[in-house]
Amino acid sequence: MQDARSSAQTAPAANRLRLRRLGIDTYQEPVLYLHRDCLVCHSEGFEAQSRVEIDLNGRTVVATLNVVSGDFLSPLEAGLSEAAWRLLRAAEGDVAILHHPAPLESLGHVRAKVYGRRLTAAAFDAIIADVAAGRYSDLQLAAFVTACAGDGLNPDETVALTRAMVKVGERMSWGPGLVMDKHCVGGLPGNRTTMIIVPVVAACGLRMPKTSSRAITSPAGTADTMETLAPVDLDVPQIKRVVERCGGCVVWGGAVRLSPADDVLIRVERPLDLDSQGQLVASVLSKKAAAGSTHVLIDMPVGPTAKVRSAQAAAILQHQLEHVGQAMGLHVRVALTDGLAPVGRGIGPALEARDVLSVLRREAHAPADLALRSLELAGMVLELGNVAAPGEGMAMAQGALDDGSAWTKFQEICEAQGGMREPPIAPCRHEIIATRSGSVTAIDNRRLARIAKLAGAPKTPSAGIDLHVQNGEFVERGQPLFTLHAGSPGALAYAVEYAQSQSDTVHVIEDA
Repeated sequence: MQDARSSAQTAPAANRLRLRRLGIDTYQEPVLYLHRDCLVCHSEGFEAQSRVEIDLNGRTVVATLNVVSGDFLSPLEAGLSEAAWRLLRAAEGDVAILHHPAPLESLGHVRAKVYGRRLTAAAFDAIIADVAAGRYSDLQLAAFVTACAGDGLNPDETVALTRAMVKVGERMSWGPGLVMDKHCVGGLPGNRTTMIIVPVVAACGLRMPKTSSRAITSPAGTADTMETLAPVDLDVPQIKRVVERCGGCVVWGGAVRLSPADDVLIRVERPLDLDSQGQLVASVLSKKAAAGSTHVLIDMPVGPTAKVRSAQAAAILQHQLEHVGQAMGLHVRVALTDGLAPVGRGIGPALEARDVLSVLRREAHAPADLALRSLELAGMVLELGNVAAPGEGMAMAQGALDDGSAWTKFQEICEAQGGMREPPIAPCRHEIIATRSGSVTAIDNRRLARIAKLAGAPKTPSAGIDLHVQNGEFVERGQPLFTLHAGSPGALAYAVEYAQSQSDTVHVIEDA
C-alpha cells in the first residue's frame, strides 16, 4: 500500500476534499460523512458503511462512511467525527485525500475463528496489529469479539492474544527489582482499595507504579476517583519521575499506549454484553505486562450481583489468570473476596475519594469495611513482594496506616502528580428512605451502580450515592437508606424517579 505522501502525489483532484469538523461524538470510532452527490462517492464507488482511508499530511486514518443528503454538508466537503478529527490532527480548511484502504488480510483469520478454527500466534499478531492501527470497523470488531466469546479461546490462544496485545503498544521498563501491581476484575461499587494500597505498599519500601482505568460501565474507575484529588493524565517520563521520587503513583493508563488494542476491543465488547473470560484475562494481563509489572495481585469479588457470580466461575477465571500470567513471566496471585455488597459508603468519583481520604487520615467515621479490605489486600502485596513474611503482611500494612506514613506517602504522590486538592461536593441531594422496618438482607450492586450513573457519575465527579446501611443492619421505616448526589436538579430528578421504582435495591425484610 502507498504511504500518505506518495498517495498525495498521485491521487486525482476529485479525491481531494476539504475537511470539516462536525462535532459528532462517535466515542473512539473514526467516522467520515460525505454528501450523496460527492464526486468521490461516485468515482470510488463508496456507499454507506464503506471503509475509506483518509490521508492528511502524512497521517492516515481508516474511517467508516456515512452518507448524508440535503444542505447539512457540501458535496465538496468531507465531514469528520471527533475521533477522526483528533486522530488526523486536522485543522479547518485542510484538504485530505480519500481512497480505498488496502485489503484487510487478517480478516481471513477472523472468519476462520467464526467457523471454530483455532488460531496461531501469527494469526493473532496480524489481527491485533490491524485492530490497533484502526483498520477494523466496529462490525468487523464485533465479529472477532463474538467469535472469541464464551469458551472460544483455549489456553494457548489466550496466551497468544495477550502477547499480541502487548506487542502493539508501548512498554514501560523500571530496571532491576520488583514492580508490584494490583487489579480488581470489577463489579463491586465503591471498591476503591487501590488508592489506599499504593501508598501503604510504597511506604513499606516496594515500588508500585499503578496505571488505572476510567469507568466504562461503572459509576467510577480508579482514575476518575483519583482525578478528583490530583492530576492523572501523565505521560511516561512524568510517571517515571513520580515513581522515582515517591515509589508509586496512581495515574490514568489511557494517557500512555499500553495495550491500545484492548481499548478498541472493549469499546465494542461492552455493548454486546458478551462474557469472554479469555478476552478478560488478555485485557488485564497485557496491560500489566506492558506496564512493566513483575508481581500482580488480582482482587476477584464473587457474588450474585458482582461481575464474577459463583465460586465455580471464580475458580475457572483464577486458573486462567495464573496460567497466562506464568506464560507472560508474571507472578500472579488471585484473592477471592466478598462481592455481596458495595464497599465503603460512597459510589461515584468524589464520594469514593472522600472515603479513601477518611481511611488514610484515620478519621473516626472512616468506613471500616473499606479500611479492612484495603489492608488485607495490601498485606498480600507485601507478602508477594517478600518484604513481609507469610501471614504478617496485614500487620505491616496496618502499621503503615496507623503511624501516618501511608497518608504522608499519598500526599507526596498527589503533589508529585501535579498537586493535591479536595474532592468536589454535589449541589443537589435527595434521600431514599426505607418503606418498612426490618433487616437489610441484600444490596443489589448492579442497581446501585445504575442509579449512580443516572445521577451523573462519573461524568459529573461529585455525583453518585452515599450509602447509609449495610447487610444485616436493622432499619426503621422512614430511615434513609442512601442519599443521591447530582450536579443539577434535572439529573437528580431522573435518578430519584428510577431509584424509587426499584424498591428492592436495598432489600429490607420485616422481622418476624
